[in-house]
Amino acid sequence: MNASLTGKARIAGVIGWPVAHSRSPALHGYWLREYRIDGAYVPFAVRPENLGAALRGLAALGFRGANVTLPHKERALALVDRVGEVAQRIGAVNTILVEDDGTLSGDNSDAFGFIENLREGAPGFDAAAGPAVVIGAGGAARAALVALADAGAPEIRLVNRTDARAETLAQSLGRPVRVVRWNDRAGALEGAALLVNSTTQGMAGHDALDLDLARLPKTALVSDIVYVPAETPLLSAARARGNQVVDGVGMLLHQARPGFRRWFGIEPTVTPALRAAVLGAGS
Repeated sequence: MNASLTGKARIAGVIGWPVAHSRSPALHGYWLREYRIDGAYVPFAVRPENLGAALRGLAALGFRGANVTLPHKERALALVDRVGEVAQRIGAVNTILVEDDGTLSGDNSDAFGFIENLREGAPGFDAAAGPAVVIGAGGAARAALVALADAGAPEIRLVNRTDARAETLAQSLGRPVRVVRWNDRAGALEGAALLVNSTTQGMAGHDALDLDLARLPKTALVSDIVYVPAETPLLSAARARGNQVVDGVGMLLHQARPGFRRWFGIEPTVTPALRAAVLGAGS
């Protein structure tokens, strides 16, 4: 946060419940200092029953906008005045802009962050190169599926422990998403060009993802949305067998770019120093 705020300061924030764990204040705070912006980015712990009042208060308080994190992303979709096309497809809002007339526009930058992370971490990455396998059927999976479909993936194999949840997600998104049963997950890796873990498996305090990589081509890229730790058991196993890997830190960093640009008027850059600062904020 800028220590020398004025009455003209641009203010944004993050709304969640809880919100103390969020790395967004460290992320946006770094950029505010880097670009010497008269502004601030503030965390707000908002109970679910108070979300509507909190969002309406943004305009009244002169905020430029806010990020919305768990558990509010899906509910925010119905509380803003207009919703971007990507947010509609993902079914959740994570970025809100307060327009000049006080109305709220909601969008979702998670798909952008996901694909930009792959492009940065694996230069030359091309989603159209072959089938992608996505493990999980939650909000992060939905963002990954939308991103990969838009980037030209010819086939996306969706695998989840609960088949019904995967089927519902696949039906809502349509082609090129195809559900593969959990018991057939090892076979789903055959001929894949990309493997994505969108679950919390492998996160600190959670069990590792139960997946045999034997049938995954050595040429496939392996990515994990988990960023604590940055090197998950999945990425370690993939790296050991010769696969290129991309961790989840970059998705967090890149998804923040559209909001920062809209609130503070500058297109920020993702750098190694930013990555180190954000990871260090949680230690």
